Amino acid sequence: MRIGILILCLIAGLAGGPPASAAEDTGAPQGGRTAPQDAAKPPDAAKELVPPPSVTVIGARDAHGILGREVRSAANEDMGRIVDVIVDREGNVRAAVIDFGGFLGVGSRKIVVDWGVLRFGRVANKRDSISLELTKAQVAAAPEYKEDAPVIVLGAAGRLQPWDFDH
Repeated sequence: MRIGILILCLIAGLAGGPPASAAEDTGAPQGGRTAPQDAAKPPDAAKELVPPPSVTVIGARDAHGILGREVRSAANEDMGRIVDVIVDREGNVRAAVIDFGGFLGVGSRKIVVDWGVLRFGRVANKRDSISLELTKAQVAAAPEYKEDAPVIVLGAAGRLQPWDFDH
């Protein structure tokens, strides 16, 4: 019998109201505790209806992650790997950080290239690389990217737009 009452109490708690048998209650406190008055309770914000989030389905062939992807020049030279993406204050993607140079991670440095000089035409799987419209010599001459410092973005001639920032 006690298990049945416990189940009714649990169901009532989930449903937000007292069980049918509680309407017949004499009002005497059970277990030595007094129940708070329902009128004194503030409205429960968690019970307000919240619309479900929107859902977008992107086909497996239509979108792929790029972090860690190999970057190659138009001449098929190894340019490094994408290690980060830089966005502006509005959340627009502005540039990619590429870990460039070195051998097995030794002697490499991070440089930043304008998002517009990257080509994603062949990224059907993780082995595919991203193309970069810059030469190895251009990338090698780029200044190193350092966090918490003004970002110098390497772009194709005539393509890079100013990026306003506070010092």
